[in-house]
Amino acid sequence: MNTTARYGLARILSKRGLASRTQASALIQAGSVRVDGRLIRDPEHPTRLEADIRIDNQVATAVEKCYLAYNKPRGLIVSQRDEHSRRTIFEQLPQHIKLSAVGRLDQASEGLLLVSNDTVWAARITEPDFAVLKTYHVQINRHLSEVELANMRSGIEVQGDWLRTHAVSVLRAGEKTCWLSITLDEGKNRHIRRMLDALDCEVLRLLRVQIGSLLLGELAKGQWRNLSEAEVRAAVEP
Repeated sequence: MNTTARYGLARILSKRGLASRTQASALIQAGSVRVDGRLIRDPEHPTRLEADIRIDNQVATAVEKCYLAYNKPRGLIVSQRDEHSRRTIFEQLPQHIKLSAVGRLDQASEGLLLVSNDTVWAARITEPDFAVLKTYHVQINRHLSEVELANMRSGIEVQGDWLRTHAVSVLRAGEKTCWLSITLDEGKNRHIRRMLDALDCEVLRLLRVQIGSLLLGELAKGQWRNLSEAEVRAAVEP
């Protein structure tokens, strides 16, 4: 009896870093994929990890996995292309391999962003069910009361969304402004900005400093570095 593990064909292509599951399914259904010489049109076709898979007659060799930590500067777009010709983060990243951002930071935000071609690893970090903690340092235009900080912890309803923090504290306070440390275990659209706007606060700077166990550290603005094998493993550990 053959006990070799088998997976859906679309999943195999995704594991090899050649396409997302959705893209792989489209290629398979279009008749572009052969497995061990056979044309396969079913994305869920049981397939051996080591099978000879070809896309448009080209061998579908696994792409080397790449894991980067990047210090995103303010003003760049987290997108492969921008219809308004604004600068994107990918202008500063390696060009020889297809990479995707693991999560997002909006144009006005800065700090730690992970970038990879490993879609399984990326999903483990970004999917809400896994609740990977992310910490931000946020400068606002006024001081917050203890009641307001408590409300941020318990949650605030904003336009039908329930927004809350996993943790929030005051890092330091100036005469008129202060810096907050905010940790999220979820990431809704413009989560922090919308929450602070509901408290009538203006965000002056928003800097992500940590994702899971990974720290921004001394990485210079606009620069990137490869993650070690230990860091890649630790990033998705409970």
